[in-house]
Amino acid sequence: MTAAALLLPVLLCQAPAADAPQPAQGDYVIRNFPFASGEALPDLRIHYRTYGQPRKDSQGVVRNAVLIMHGTGGSGAQFVGRGFAGELFGAGQLLDASRYFIILPDDIGHGQSSKPSDGLRAKFPRYAYHDMIEAEHRLVTEGLGVNHLRLVMGTSMGGMHTWMWGEQYPDFMDALMPLASVPSQIAGRNRVWRRIAIDAIRHDPEWKGGDYTTEPQSLRTAAQMLWLVGSNPVIRYRRAPTLTESDKEIDDYVANYIRANDANDTLYALESSRDYDPAPALERIKAPLVAINSADDLVNPPEIGVLEREITRVPNGRAIMIPLSDRTAGHGTHTLAAVWKEYLGALLAATER
Repeated sequence: MTAAALLLPVLLCQAPAADAPQPAQGDYVIRNFPFASGEALPDLRIHYRTYGQPRKDSQGVVRNAVLIMHGTGGSGAQFVGRGFAGELFGAGQLLDASRYFIILPDDIGHGQSSKPSDGLRAKFPRYAYHDMIEAEHRLVTEGLGVNHLRLVMGTSMGGMHTWMWGEQYPDFMDALMPLASVPSQIAGRNRVWRRIAIDAIRHDPEWKGGDYTTEPQSLRTAAQMLWLVGSNPVIRYRRAPTLTESDKEIDDYVANYIRANDANDTLYALESSRDYDPAPALERIKAPLVAINSADDLVNPPEIGVLEREITRVPNGRAIMIPLSDRTAGHGTHTLAAVWKEYLGALLAATER
């Protein structure tokens, strides 16, 4: 179970979707993959899940492929449950798997793709978002033979990747939908909570430069920070309205997180956002883009005004801020498709060929 999956709303999303089809799974190995740091891996494994089959038009262009990218610490598995696949991929739904070819990659350092805990530990290349985008693109084009995307979308880190896809490959997609992200450098509270977790691990004597044999205690700090920013205060208080219940809530979360995660994997995943900054090139985005955030998101709070300011620079961009309600779950709203799927439907309709 990933960091994202430990959030209650996403746990519900992870439950099997009774009416949704089941994905096929595979691995694409990229030989001699170069990283922006100057490092390289002789074999970079990118795991993926797919629904449906690609369909080409008379010119040989794939017209039905959809790329959906996960958040920090997550994997494509977070989209196969009833809260996401069950709302979107079933018969007659917006991304009906009998009509669309849906691609769910595990990014570098995540899920079943190559990551530090496979054996290299802190000798694993220090990947960043541009490396992840490159690997995603090579999976899509070389591994799966897709030469065009009907839709690019993602949640949290995947939302940030969506902005980057729009800039780096502006003619490759018909539509873009980033969720729970802003198109600017990681800064303010979003940077600081990451730094707290990063510093806790890197400065922990138990980390041993990445060569530990048991998980360092600093992984607890990382887990606590993920818990802190992952949902909204209303849900947190409802679930833990007393001191004793609050302590049990965080203790259970941390215990589960430590059992299921690795300190090097967590450290690398948090550090990978260091090169993210789409702000200088937003005008390069050509495809219609609808960015969706929720007002109770502690990671990207509406008060900072970044999304509203920068969306004006996207030629065909629109921003949606979903208000706090009984249906939202802070940052985790990104995986609750029932809350925002009406906007996805409108975007698909507006970009239909």
